[in-house]
Amino acid sequence: MADTPAPAKRRIRVQAGSQPTFTADTYQNVVARLGVGTANIHSGSTYGYNPISRNRMLLDFMYRGSWIVGKVVDVVAEDMTRAGVKITSTLDPKQIDAIHDGARNWGIWDQFADGIKWSRLYGGAILVILIDGQNPSTKLNLNTIGKGQFRGLLPLDRWMIQPSFTETVTELGPNLGKPLFYDVTANAPAFQGERIHHSRVIRLEGVKLPYWQSQTEQFWGMSVVERLYDRLVAFDSTTTGAAQLVYKAYLRTYKVKGLREILGGPAAAQKGLMAQIDAMRAYQSAEGMTLMDAEDEMEALTYQFGGLSDLLARFEEQIAGAADIPLVRMFGQSPAGFSTGDADLRTYYDGINSQQNARIRGGTKRVYELLCRSELGIRVPDGFGIEFEPLWQLSAKEKAEVGEINTRTILSAEAQGTTSHATTLKELKGQSEETGVWTNITDEEITEAENEPPPPNETDLVNPPGPEETNAGLAPTRLPPKDERLPDVPPIQ
Repeated sequence: MADTPAPAKRRIRVQAGSQPTFTADTYQNVVARLGVGTANIHSGSTYGYNPISRNRMLLDFMYRGSWIVGKVVDVVAEDMTRAGVKITSTLDPKQIDAIHDGARNWGIWDQFADGIKWSRLYGGAILVILIDGQNPSTKLNLNTIGKGQFRGLLPLDRWMIQPSFTETVTELGPNLGKPLFYDVTANAPAFQGERIHHSRVIRLEGVKLPYWQSQTEQFWGMSVVERLYDRLVAFDSTTTGAAQLVYKAYLRTYKVKGLREILGGPAAAQKGLMAQIDAMRAYQSAEGMTLMDAEDEMEALTYQFGGLSDLLARFEEQIAGAADIPLVRMFGQSPAGFSTGDADLRTYYDGINSQQNARIRGGTKRVYELLCRSELGIRVPDGFGIEFEPLWQLSAKEKAEVGEINTRTILSAEAQGTTSHATTLKELKGQSEETGVWTNITDEEITEAENEPPPPNETDLVNPPGPEETNAGLAPTRLPPKDERLPDVPPIQ
């Protein structure tokens, strides 16, 4: 086999008039065959093309048969939709509660979770916005949505729809260059054979691909399983091999004199050999007794299982890294060392929040604007927005500590005259959602505090008003008649 050619070298002139020198882009030692391209085993390494995202049946079998694939697909989707959102608006709290009730009644977050799951498994999916009484092939207009028209979402994976390759979005924005329509196939659960406008769908992709690669995947992304396929095969092979060792923990060999003649002889000889082995099994009890012929030999070999746990742990770390899910969330175990996994979870939850804002924030806001119109029958007010609820929750002790610190800070600002009493009540109520402290402060109490007269300033305290200033504008004081006055009380002796 011919040697692998070395990488091309570049000619570099150091100074004018000097001899040209050659340099390589990487370290190489041709004599010792070190480095890439020097005819060694390492130089034969490369990367193959294994597009399992196009093999729907294989992905289905892996999702159903491998608990690791199931977790990789489901965990992120469930975490992205587990806590819901908080509405920031000028709406009345009862109206906001009505919107949240509508989201629960229509199963919005369950449908979002399903759509994200199938996009991660197959590389793409859409959520069809269901509007009663409207043609799905027309552009969605929020102003045409009346009360009770929004009916939830319908998840369809990439194999149930056909994007329009020749008709793409030309309007400037995040959908520029994406398919303008989606044609539903005959095997979909609804809308069979119908065309859906892109404004009526929430588009979800798995692993986003470069432009030309996305073209080969029909405008979709890649399954999250594709990148960890080789690590998954290595892990399952190791665990299955370890399980097989349990069945062969004691490999016994039995030497029988004249075995060839017995196996090639009459059936009675073979039957006698099997009867002898059966007798050995029957009499080989807990006392360790083995009955055999004096000229036969028996040997037992035991397997050593040391090192298997470390090997499996390394494969688990590789899978967790490939799936971008920490060990404590993926396998339910804390990392090695003194870490409890809390720092890993915090980092993971920050990543989930980034994916929420990057992938589903626009679609989620659109759904809640539709809920506002459909559940309340009013237009969406200015400043209407959503914020994803944090996944990391404080413990009872942490909430108490944070609440105590916040309370001291807020009351100290009021005592120094920096804030008013009404502002203090607002701040205490505002932090109650995080700490659970001061939750019973009502809006009426805040309004009453806002209507209180301002406290006296320092000048009034240093120079209090005189009796003339105090009684200015008041009627003169009239003493009651002498007979109506209280009797004089003699002093206590």
